[in-house]
Amino acid sequence: MPQPDSTAERPRPIVAIPTQTLQSLGGVSADIPASWVMSQRYVQTLVIAGALPWLVPLVDDTTLRGIYESIDGLFLPGGADIDPASYGRGPHPLCDKTDPERDRVELRLAQWALADGIPVLGVCRGMQLINVAAGGTLYQDLAEQRSGSIKHDYFPFGGSGHTRDYLAHDVTISAGSHAARVFGDGCVRVNSMHHQGVKDVGSGLVVSGVAPDGLPEALERDNGHYLLAVQWHPEALTDGDERSRRLFSEFISAAREFRSRRIA
Repeated sequence: MPQPDSTAERPRPIVAIPTQTLQSLGGVSADIPASWVMSQRYVQTLVIAGALPWLVPLVDDTTLRGIYESIDGLFLPGGADIDPASYGRGPHPLCDKTDPERDRVELRLAQWALADGIPVLGVCRGMQLINVAAGGTLYQDLAEQRSGSIKHDYFPFGGSGHTRDYLAHDVTISAGSHAARVFGDGCVRVNSMHHQGVKDVGSGLVVSGVAPDGLPEALERDNGHYLLAVQWHPEALTDGDERSRRLFSEFISAAREFRSRRIA
């Protein structure tokens, strides 16, 4: 991967990256102590874009608020299914393992950021979490619950033969949207590693990208505050795709501007 921008004149904003519980991932030996982890790829991608990353542990709300008051941007990564209790539903049999403590921390951070206008970027689960934080709901399994759904679950494990950068389907980007400024109008080809998706769109959010079956694949704010969320995994595409790199660099630029206002 490229090296981070070290230009002294460009202050590096602090970007929060919530962690997840190691044991929620499955396949973990019972004798390993409870641990908080996060994929290095997210951290490295944000560092290269110019961020100072802050990996956020799943701590109590008072400690979490102290962390939040020092950040300039919030990045919400992919991961385990969101507990359907978070949006008032019982679990579907095909809802996978969840991480309720991660849900709690991310929902708090997202709701605070939505209220305060802190720049937010979400990918895959992160887009779904933003939607839930804004009062929206999810399909717990697209193939089972959404009529006419295309295949979205191109997971790179279980002998699937797919890699994380496998471009699975197109997303149609809305003209004039923030997403269009990053990806351009028309269609962008994306990777796809999810079996859940946005059902009812949360308050204050607008859909700015859809899959061929109409499933929301990009969300942003309706009030001009910086928030962009995508249902795919752009961090896996940055090595060869300028638009994916632009997604992260624009987010860091917004966080840098927020930092300038915060410390002024």
